[in-house]
Amino acid sequence: MTKDKAKVRQILDAVKAAGRDSLTAPEGKLVCDAYGIAVPQEGVAATAAEAQKLAASMGFPVVMKIVSPDILHKTEAGGVLVGVKSAEEAAKGFDTIIANAKKYKADADIHGVQVQQMLKGGQEVIIGAVTDDSFGKLVAFGLGGVLVEVLKDITFRLAPATREDALSMLDGIQAAEMLKGVRGSDPVDREALAKLIVGVSDLVSDFPEISEMDLNPVFATKDSAIAADVRIVVDFTIKVPRYRPAEADVLAGMKRIMQPVSVAVIGASAEDGKIGNSVMKNLINGGYKGNIYPIHPKAEEILGFKAYKSVKDVPGEIDTAVFAIPAKFVAGALIECGEKKIAGAVLIPSGFAETGEHELQEELVAIGRKYNIRLMGPNIYGFYYTPANLCATFCTSYDVKGSAALSSQSGGIGMAIIGFSRSAKMGVSAIVGLGNKSDIDEDDLLIFFEQDPNTKVIAQHCEDLKDGRAFAEVARRVSKKKPVIMLKAGRTSAGAKAASSHTGALAGNDKIYEDVLKQIGVIRARSLRDLLDFARGVPVLPTPKGENVVIITGAGGSGVLLSDACSDNNLTLMPMPADLDAAFRKFIPPFGAAGNPVDITGGEPPQTYKNTVLLGLSDDRIHALILGYWHTIVTPPMVFAKVIIEARDEMRAKGIEKPIVVSLAGDVEVEEAAQYLYEHGIPSYAYSTEIPVAVLGAKYQWARGAGLIK
Repeated sequence: MTKDKAKVRQILDAVKAAGRDSLTAPEGKLVCDAYGIAVPQEGVAATAAEAQKLAASMGFPVVMKIVSPDILHKTEAGGVLVGVKSAEEAAKGFDTIIANAKKYKADADIHGVQVQQMLKGGQEVIIGAVTDDSFGKLVAFGLGGVLVEVLKDITFRLAPATREDALSMLDGIQAAEMLKGVRGSDPVDREALAKLIVGVSDLVSDFPEISEMDLNPVFATKDSAIAADVRIVVDFTIKVPRYRPAEADVLAGMKRIMQPVSVAVIGASAEDGKIGNSVMKNLINGGYKGNIYPIHPKAEEILGFKAYKSVKDVPGEIDTAVFAIPAKFVAGALIECGEKKIAGAVLIPSGFAETGEHELQEELVAIGRKYNIRLMGPNIYGFYYTPANLCATFCTSYDVKGSAALSSQSGGIGMAIIGFSRSAKMGVSAIVGLGNKSDIDEDDLLIFFEQDPNTKVIAQHCEDLKDGRAFAEVARRVSKKKPVIMLKAGRTSAGAKAASSHTGALAGNDKIYEDVLKQIGVIRARSLRDLLDFARGVPVLPTPKGENVVIITGAGGSGVLLSDACSDNNLTLMPMPADLDAAFRKFIPPFGAAGNPVDITGGEPPQTYKNTVLLGLSDDRIHALILGYWHTIVTPPMVFAKVIIEARDEMRAKGIEKPIVVSLAGDVEVEEAAQYLYEHGIPSYAYSTEIPVAVLGAKYQWARGAGLIK
């Protein structure tokens, strides 16, 4: 695509010099022309006679619109006429539009009337761009008319967007089928639409002062896509970029914080019930083998460790300092940490931005920047890093080691993570509190966990991303290596701020998160339970090699629910080939049902479960199995569980491994069976058909995003 950047710069400079915050429609057309964005023939008439001449040269019908930087919403001002059919109508229309505009705003700066070729037929869509406070430039796509206005059926991608991103947007709206042609209508030219989306994306990326942009409507036909109207809003305010250290520096600092050789506890205490006492006990009882330095202004020793009045008095190097002192003393102690060249401060105290004390928090940030100290918090529970037996927290010590790294912005959510992890015997590599995120945030953790051999999956709870663009850049890379799961709180927040464009008004905060997370390959959890179940189950499951899923169940009812769950989680139930259907039927009674789901019925012995599972694992056309177990006396729960593990192990010995998840229904014995299966590497859930399928769906989502399923 050819770009005339100089032409766009000339137009924007003129708009800035005039003190305007938007482009006129003719200026918008010139900008579009410069970036290969298709727009109709048009011209600006200063008189009724010129309007007649322009209209006749284009051919009727035409559209006529007021051109005024003071009138953005032309229709409201009576400044638009559609379907003008003759030269006489064009002259009359010119006078009508000018009169309406003066009536609407007497002092409006009127440049004339735009005469535009009228586009006919096709599907109306909207293509636009917005500037989000966190993610920066985003490009948008939706169907035009009531579908976008009422249903807000619109999708977003980070700009600059690729052709592949653009094509995915066409399939990313609820009404995607409308673009493929329904009830005899022609399908739209997808490549032409994708070209427009990429053109808008490139334009707003190259010129950050374009804050909002609409092509609305765009008429998409079987062989073209042309924007009938262009609206461009600008903001020439210079934005100060968020402070961001180089990745190498981030990693070096995070390694010293998460894997410290020595830890200081500022505010250490020998008194039970004090936070400084709990932190000390956790470091000691958790088995941390590095140096522990209690810091206290008066004590000689605390819990058997020599105490120091200041970190500056400690003879050796300190990597991490855990703060357990009141908020008003933190800044002074942080300066001493800077003078000691400590890499990280774990700021447990509250009483900062979360209580309105923004200046107090900003003071800490300034100190951290001056001395190159990374700040975790404030207002946090601390963190755990189990490979180093490090419990730098006032919560209970934690010793169930594993490969899941979890973080939370909320202390309460952190407690839930700790409790679930312990209860479900889900080993973790880390649990981190981020709190107010004055400095360290989710992307800093991603940079560390990306290279951490002890971490296989990263799960994060957040209420906001302070720098969504930085997060997206890191997460896009990390998610191709390790699953990244996010629970974004605040899905039902009130939505968009005031905007000057249709696209801006439709840019609800949660929809942007939804689409961007999908674009960068991050798995989105809908609930806290999803976050925890995905963190536990996704790393256990083998990566599927294809999309074909088969359900094998002992009860028709669970088969229906499991099928519904597959639909909800974008899983493909494999159409059963005739030969495979016949093969399954050899193992099930005549009143059972092959097809997919395969219903072996409830009265079958353990061998039937084993035979059908072996068949499902051995056939190359099947890529994943969902098992639905129904409690019977013929095949009790633990018998079923052990048979499934036997079948899995037999196939594994032959080099065949596929993801299997299990839903168990029955009396309380199914709980023990589910736990047994999970402990042996098969994610299994009692009393739920939804959770196991959602876990499998999350694994599929990651594998697709990482390009592992062809």
